[in-house]
Amino acid sequence: MDLSSLSPAENAQMQRIIERKQMQDFMKLYSGLVERCFTSCVSDFTSKSLSSKEESCVLNCTDKFFKHSERVGARFAEHNADMMNQAQQGR
Repeated sequence: MDLSSLSPAENAQMQRIIERKQMQDFMKLYSGLVERCFTSCVSDFTSKSLSSKEESCVLNCTDKFFKHSERVGARFAEHNADMMNQAQQGR
């Protein structure tokens, strides 16, 4: 997105909008992760702390999520690079 044609005030406003959207996206992602791992791993509500089994499950769940996210990010970067190369070759 090229913001160079905007005035400084418009550019600052656009940056605030982008930052707010990024924060909303992050919070949605974080909330989804918490809900998914909690629902999958926590089953005993008789104690306020996690059992060792629940704790292990939560750690595995979050680790799997982060590894998945890294892999998706890497694939997206590769796909983006391929598309940029194709666009440059098509000129």
